[in-house]
Amino acid sequence: MAKKRQPDLEYVEPIGARVVVRKDEPKRETRGGIALPDAAEIPTITGRIVTISKQIENDEDVPLRQYDKILFHPKNAIPVDFEPDNQLYVVPVEDVVAVFRREPPRSTPDDEF
Repeated sequence: MAKKRQPDLEYVEPIGARVVVRKDEPKRETRGGIALPDAAEIPTITGRIVTISKQIENDEDVPLRQYDKILFHPKNAIPVDFEPDNQLYVVPVEDVVAVFRREPPRSTPDDEF
């Protein structure tokens, strides 16, 4: 009796207040041209959100959307053994420390003191 081959995974859906992030490649050189050693790991990492959980998608108080570039703390990020380069991570929303935007959010009259 032949074993059935399990299908390859094609999609990862985060559960709860989490997002799936594709980590950016680590910088090997500063803007000034100084080469960085591999051990010079910065404690926060940038990446692009690949998928957001339904909880985050429906929460207007969390300003995260698919394809946002974010800065996150990797301590609680869980690597997803899904691709050969292993650049995907499931990241809790509380570990997302910043979102990169092209324009600042517009202020409303209620924002003024």
